[in-house]
Amino acid sequence: MLGLDSDGQARLAYLVLLLLVIGGSMIFSGHRQLNRGLQHLGIWGLIFVGAVAAYGLRDQLSLTLRSATPAAQSQPGQVTLTRNYDGHFYATLRVDGVDVDFAVDTGASGIVLSRGDAERIGLDVNELRYFGNAQTANGPVQTAPVRLGRTEFGPFVDTNLLAEVNGGALDISLLGMRYLSLFSRIEIEEDQMVLSRE
Repeated sequence: MLGLDSDGQARLAYLVLLLLVIGGSMIFSGHRQLNRGLQHLGIWGLIFVGAVAAYGLRDQLSLTLRSATPAAQSQPGQVTLTRNYDGHFYATLRVDGVDVDFAVDTGASGIVLSRGDAERIGLDVNELRYFGNAQTANGPVQTAPVRLGRTEFGPFVDTNLLAEVNGGALDISLLGMRYLSLFSRIEIEEDQMVLSRE
């Protein structure tokens, strides 16, 4: 139904019911207030349609806003990231010849690839062995260890890095502490993160 999961359908049903109750109470409150009640009902209807539209477009809006973040700036020995509108830092790394977008996540232990990104770099996600476990905000998920042949980030090139493919739903890959520890210095000042290797 409208591409919504069961939680989304339940919220939609609740909003329709709420709209009917509010609209019905306005209409039956009195004939003299009928026009006013219809006006309020129309306003609530527009709010409802706007909320449904925003919910349906949330992933596309998030992607559009994330892509508006300035690209990383690099110079010999360092890369500078600019904080995104959502307060996070994002980086694009070239992994085995494919550009992959990552969220910089100090709460993640390693490099965690989404299933989609793993497929894009040539891994067969259905053949991987998901025997690792990771605790996420959405609960525990299984992970599969993999090795990345060549990883490029600005002036930095690393080979044979250990990573994990997330067996659950993950909308963006994560750049965790195992990768960040390759840098000798990480500085955050206002909206800039500078990663340096000496």
